[in-house]
Amino acid sequence: MSRALKSPKLAPNPPALPRWVRQGVGRDDVETAMFSAGAVLAALDPIARSDDPVGILWRKRLALSAAAAVCQLEGRREGEAQLRDAFALRKPGDDPGPAGRMLIGWRALGEARALRSTDWPARLPGFFDLPLEPGAEVLRDIGTRFVGRIPPLHFAAEAAREVLALGPTWRGLALWLADALLARALGWDRPVQLLAAHLPRAAFRMEGEAWVAACTVAWGRAAVTACDLHVDLTRRATALRAAHLRRPGKDTAAIIAALLTEDAITAQAGAEASDRAARRLFDRLTSLGLVRELTGRPTFRLYGL
Repeated sequence: MSRALKSPKLAPNPPALPRWVRQGVGRDDVETAMFSAGAVLAALDPIARSDDPVGILWRKRLALSAAAAVCQLEGRREGEAQLRDAFALRKPGDDPGPAGRMLIGWRALGEARALRSTDWPARLPGFFDLPLEPGAEVLRDIGTRFVGRIPPLHFAAEAAREVLALGPTWRGLALWLADALLARALGWDRPVQLLAAHLPRAAFRMEGEAWVAACTVAWGRAAVTACDLHVDLTRRATALRAAHLRRPGKDTAAIIAALLTEDAITAQAGAEASDRAARRLFDRLTSLGLVRELTGRPTFRLYGL
């Protein structure tokens, strides 16, 4: 007898973004874009504050996009597929390599610990293969002098610019820091990875208000994309939870729970099922359109919502 799987209740998505918000974030008119960025960040606010499990997966997908964007900025060859492989297929104790460490760093941005500025000098440079100095002093100073008197977008952008002054190799860390400081200013418990995937390369040559404006436009566009991604993941998660699978056991329930929070997982044996049984389950979920195979490979496959 089939029955629906039980898992934590998913939070409903907020109302769809108004058309004027979507149109505004794409405008070249800076004032309109900045106003629209504030509006879309307000719409993003309840999603960023929600504790539903899809929020964990959502941040991990955004982290993947951010890490891929920084790899491109640095002239590296790794895209999302290579970054996903480096993380998901590593064995315990394996060195994930520079690309893998960068993805781990962007995933760490989605955690509450990311806002602990006292950890930044010792923790952040390692994610981006940077030396502890000279960035430690800058990171300590930014963390201690935040007082909330400057508008959030303006402050976060200026803080990133200070880190960028250390050199082009610090771009990834600067973008990470900007999202963390924006989250702190907005009162979010966990940051959302927004800026890196939407800030054009040309923006790094800008200074002053031009830099702030470019970051604001990018945050607005990123927030729209993040809202849309959350809507899509929530729809997929709802369909997966509502699926009626024949005799779902503990292993199946554990797999469903993992799919709700992990970017990608492999089909592995569990406490009650063999590798073959796990592959059959994923084949079934894929045929039903509930899960996607993310690699396109015949072997070493990865699955996710």
